[in-house]
Amino acid sequence: MRDKALEQLRSGRSLTGKDGVFAPLLKEFIESALEAEMSTHLDDFERLSGNKRNGKKSKTLKTDSGEIEITTPQDRNSSFEPQLVKKRETVLADNLAPKIIGLYGLGMSFRDISNHIKEMYDVEISHSTLSEITDRVIPQVKAWQSRPLESLYPIVWLDAMHYKVRDEGRVVSRAV
Repeated sequence: MRDKALEQLRSGRSLTGKDGVFAPLLKEFIESALEAEMSTHLDDFERLSGNKRNGKKSKTLKTDSGEIEITTPQDRNSSFEPQLVKKRETVLADNLAPKIIGLYGLGMSFRDISNHIKEMYDVEISHSTLSEITDRVIPQVKAWQSRPLESLYPIVWLDAMHYKVRDEGRVVSRAV
């Protein structure tokens, strides 16, 4: 993972895009969150009415750092309405799932997170769904936090100012 990250960093490619080194972590997180939502949806009442899991469907999500391929769970009655990545939605709303984990990591309660997400993104997420999301993701976060650290992590910070300049009789934007 380190070698791939260094190679992508040196070549200027995104670390989190489709082929990025961190894409599998984002994919795993989103799929775990969707599974948690499905578990919450299929409560005892739903199961007694004959509803149960009915496979998975592949979906390509566009994030601010590239496209990732995920699988979304389905139920037999097609009554499952995921909140993290809604049906027919192909653009992840500013990577909402990492924001939930970030808010949880800051010590916010499920009620505060739910209210914040509702206010900012107009998405209703129940406390039980938030609990399921965090319960499924916490082991992955703990494993990542307890990984052995390397002695050196190179970071390159690039910045530019864009100016309008004349070039061969045309006005073009150039980065300096």
